[in-house]
Amino acid sequence: MSESRPGVCNIGCDERRKRRLLGVSSVLAAAGYALFVLVSGRPETALVATLPLWFCGFVGLFQHRLSFCVAFGMMARYDLEGSGGDAGTISEAEAVRRDRRRAAEVVGYAALAAVVTTATVYSVGFVA
Repeated sequence: MSESRPGVCNIGCDERRKRRLLGVSSVLAAAGYALFVLVSGRPETALVATLPLWFCGFVGLFQHRLSFCVAFGMMARYDLEGSGGDAGTISEAEAVRRDRRRAAEVVGYAALAAVVTTATVYSVGFVA
């Protein structure tokens, strides 16, 4: 992808790689912490602390998958330099609106996924 498409694509390969690394790292940290809590016999309420880790993980993974950075979308920017494109700002009002709507959607999906995952892990801890 070498050109910005409002509401669809605003990051290239290099930026996507960074988001994937953040996402995988956060998911592994959340899973590791949850496993520690479950194995060590800590109170299952400690599993609620995984919510921010799951959220960061899902935001990173969704940004990677969708080629869309939430922060860039909110700031009306794009960076496709790693994919043969350029970087810059978006000035067209309609394009900015679409990017901001997409950014809100990504955050909403990540929040929902984080809550569902945390609730699932919590229920496993409650049963175990």
